[in-house]
Amino acid sequence: MPAVTDLLTQTFANLRANKLRSFLTMFGIVWGVVSILVLSAVGEGFGRGNQHVLEELGKNILIIRNGRTSLQAGGERAGTFIQLTYGDVLALRRESKLLEHISPELMRGSIKAKSAFNASAVQMSGIWPIYQYMRTIDVDRGRPISRQDCDDARRVLLLGFDLSKQLFADRDPVGTQVTLNSVPYTVIGRIRKKEQDSNYTGQDDQRLFIPYETARKDFPLPGANNTPDDVSTIIASPWPYVTRMLREEIEKQLGASGFAGLNSRGPVEQEVRDILARRHDFDPADTEAISFWNTAIEAIMFDKMIAGMDSFFLAVSVVTLLLGGIGVMNIMLVAVRERTREIGVRKAVGATARSIQWQFFGEGLLLTGLSGVIGFLVGAGLCSLVNLAPMPERFAGMIITWQINVIAVGLLTLVGVAASTYPARRASLLPPIEALRYEA
Repeated sequence: MPAVTDLLTQTFANLRANKLRSFLTMFGIVWGVVSILVLSAVGEGFGRGNQHVLEELGKNILIIRNGRTSLQAGGERAGTFIQLTYGDVLALRRESKLLEHISPELMRGSIKAKSAFNASAVQMSGIWPIYQYMRTIDVDRGRPISRQDCDDARRVLLLGFDLSKQLFADRDPVGTQVTLNSVPYTVIGRIRKKEQDSNYTGQDDQRLFIPYETARKDFPLPGANNTPDDVSTIIASPWPYVTRMLREEIEKQLGASGFAGLNSRGPVEQEVRDILARRHDFDPADTEAISFWNTAIEAIMFDKMIAGMDSFFLAVSVVTLLLGGIGVMNIMLVAVRERTREIGVRKAVGATARSIQWQFFGEGLLLTGLSGVIGFLVGAGLCSLVNLAPMPERFAGMIITWQINVIAVGLLTLVGVAASTYPARRASLLPPIEALRYEA
């Protein structure tokens, strides 16, 4: 096996002797590696950006809302309105095996909020502390609502980012007072700016949040038939293993019948319906009695879309890299032909077929590797330059992961070996006598 220095010397000599041909050959490999890095980085950035926006509504949450029966059960006629209550929350927390977290939500609209500087009609939600985790309600100033705030029914509130700007402009609202329908509340925190593109009751940036027990006391749902126990919605989060089960089930359904046969009603919804059916005396098979929005299904479908896009990008990149590998094979075959007499002389003085084969194999692999290094540098440089610019919504930038690097290195090695093996074998099999007789 020839020394590495000999391979380097011979390879660079061949590159100098055929500058244009070598440049075009290397360009194919460079472009293939750049394509893998750039296209995969675009897909990763797009996926993470959209995942971030999806999680602004919540982390795989189940939104449970009032409904109306469509089946007759328990002596009640179809069309009976089902009102969720605080007792339902406690029952789900006590009996559910699939829900990890749960919180009531009491929502009121057109609450008159007034600070020392401005006033506005706003939407309000009364919540438990765990709601903030499930719904990604994170503060950039002050603190979140605590368990003690709920236990003591404290009159404290969190302001949405835009609502804080409206009531306080650029002032720090933490520690100040805001009246809600003339009832004084203390601002304990401001929610960070959220890039939210979906909601079920309005943008979080324009809302305020108070402890559920305080809302239950100060702002019960209006209406003659409502009681202080009535809630607007119930927010829940399944255990991670339940979400994994749902993902596997959806993938099976997609594989069997595509999107047309997709059934979004999973085990979590059925368990919730079974528990609430016993409390409200409706048929557990009645899918209209309780309304559900399972954001985990949206997240799973989006992941499938991103995976398909990544596969397409990878296929395009692989084809480009293979074309570059064909170029390397071509230039190595030409090199074998041009150096036929040299091969004959080397064999005549004792060089083995194995050493000849290793020489040309090493040259082809080195040419591929050199092109790959240039491609990596160019691709990483392009991604870094793009990341200096402002990123649009739903795009987290050009993100090169270690998985992308492993795939690129693996494909590059495979192409290099494939492109170098045949020319090397051709060179090693040339008979010495015929090689010495050959004239270019």
